[in-house]
Amino acid sequence: MAGYGDDQGFDGAFRKRRPRPVTDYGSSMIHWTRQRRPAWKGSAHYEQERPSISYVLDMLPPVARLDNPAESIPTRFLHQSLGKSKKPVTIVRWMPEGRRLLAGVHNGEFMLWNGMSFNFETVTAMGSSSLRTAEWSNKQDWLIAANDEGIVFYLQPTLNMTHQFKAHDSPIRDLAFSPTDTKFVSASDDNTLKIWDFTSSTNESTFKDHGWDVKAVDWHPQKGLVVSGSKDHSVRLWDPRTCRNLTTLHGHKNAISTVSFSRLRPQLLGTAARDGQSRIFDLRMMRDVAILRGHEKGVTSLAWHPIHSCLISTGGEQGDLHTYNLTEPNTPPGISTATISPYNTPDPKSAAPQSIYPAHKVTYAHESSIWSLSWHPLGHILATGSNDHYVRFWSRSQPGDPQNCFKDKYHLGEEGAEAQGTFDRKAKAREAKEQEEQELEDEAEGLEDQTDANRNQYNIPGLPGLPGLAQPSGTAPIPGVTNAMPAGFHIPPPNEMVMRPGSGAPGFGQFPPLPPADPSQLARLLQQPALGRPGSSSGTHSPFPPPLPGNIPPNIDLSHFQIPSNFLPPPPPGVGIGASGPPPLSGIPGLGDSAPGSGIPGLSGGNAGIVSSDPRLNGGAGVRTRAPLPSQSDGFKAEQAQGRYRIPR
Repeated sequence: MAGYGDDQGFDGAFRKRRPRPVTDYGSSMIHWTRQRRPAWKGSAHYEQERPSISYVLDMLPPVARLDNPAESIPTRFLHQSLGKSKKPVTIVRWMPEGRRLLAGVHNGEFMLWNGMSFNFETVTAMGSSSLRTAEWSNKQDWLIAANDEGIVFYLQPTLNMTHQFKAHDSPIRDLAFSPTDTKFVSASDDNTLKIWDFTSSTNESTFKDHGWDVKAVDWHPQKGLVVSGSKDHSVRLWDPRTCRNLTTLHGHKNAISTVSFSRLRPQLLGTAARDGQSRIFDLRMMRDVAILRGHEKGVTSLAWHPIHSCLISTGGEQGDLHTYNLTEPNTPPGISTATISPYNTPDPKSAAPQSIYPAHKVTYAHESSIWSLSWHPLGHILATGSNDHYVRFWSRSQPGDPQNCFKDKYHLGEEGAEAQGTFDRKAKAREAKEQEEQELEDEAEGLEDQTDANRNQYNIPGLPGLPGLAQPSGTAPIPGVTNAMPAGFHIPPPNEMVMRPGSGAPGFGQFPPLPPADPSQLARLLQQPALGRPGSSSGTHSPFPPPLPGNIPPNIDLSHFQIPSNFLPPPPPGVGIGASGPPPLSGIPGLGDSAPGSGIPGLSGGNAGIVSSDPRLNGGAGVRTRAPLPSQSDGFKAEQAQGRYRIPR
């Protein structure tokens, strides 16, 4: 039976196609905009969600639950995308409108994935070196990216690369825009950071105080303040105008992997390092106020939530994904650490930093290091790019989720999920293979116009015999149409083509001169009744339009009427296109009145319409109709025989 997501091929057989999950935020946004109230009233007036699948319709976006950040924690696996190149994904960034995700891979390509159906859309090559970083401007009208060769690329939101230049001799690890978007800073493995003018691409200043590779950099969203993290275990704050080191923040015991200012609370700075810890610094006290624990190995990525200032997500070397709520320490039982925030102590400057443990962790989110994290602008989806070649999407769990996302293989591992009965190795292997084939098919469809660059938009596929109509590569010719031209058909070369006398258009051969026009003959034609008019007894239709109402005034002398020399007189009555239609085409094999079985299938003659040879599509009157829909009862009985859908929904 043809089920949901099935496609019918040209041979009539149905090919099973797995339905693709779609996450559409439009309904929840409309539901919120119709019922929203002033922000100071909170969200208590909204209907509370219950653990039932029927409450999915009442789900609200994170912006409607500002007082409940726990609802925005990514716990549920949505989809995974795998590119055709199968290279490590080093950077993921959402497009400004939130409808697509940009993923930079190790071979220097930018892949674009749909943000709702998660299918492949297009790919853009940025060279052959690995892309390491990409950042949007604050106005979100420019994207800058850099690779291992030290080259910086300027891209528009359409991924059109407008400019590139050599910025460093070593790989560039991070980039950041200034608050005004007129300058940006680059961090490189050559131990330096450089300030660049965005318009002229000129180097204005260089910071050289780090003693080892600089791995991360960020610009304060409101102030002239730059923070950088290096392999020398130090986090430095410095002035971009004078390149003077303002202070050095110590605390990490290994190489710094990422630094990021909070866009909602700019006084907070988040850092992550290879020592397995992430720290939250308060710039007002120039000290760390919280330590994010839970990773067994190094932390490779960090991202603040765009809506809730207290949510922060981190990715580790082992592929684990942790989300922290800075307002809840979540201390496990049996662990004695500082659970009081320095803000709640008499002396905040000397109090120990608070230890915060994950509010939720996905232990097996990836099979390898998570290189990049990116939140959707609405805050409902988190995208992760990993060294295992996958881009995965995560969201909050649905009310009454029947699949129980906390017992899948990403939380318990394959062995633990198999013991719980939520994972089947054979079924998952088959599903992964089908999904990979579907991704390759989607990528092939998306690259159809790019791979066939020599395609002529005026070509007609399958007609290689006509001059000027080239056949695209891989296109099968139409049966009955060959490269051989009909006998006696000759197209003269351009030097033999002459101008048609009096018409100004080229013709084939020399035509005899036209006889001079007779004004008296034109007068007789205008005075005789029109043929084929309504009410006329003639069964033929005149090719001329009906005459103007009324008779010709008698004072007009048509003998003095001057007719241009290049005017072609109309044919005499009875000569022209009659009711039988135009003459049939001849000369092209397969398009004329030929024997059955020859020519193009479905074209019986020159006067026949293009009708499919399949009787199911003809509808009996030469009209293309749809095939009847298949029955659903047999398939439903087959599903019941396998033990599914026994209870009516």
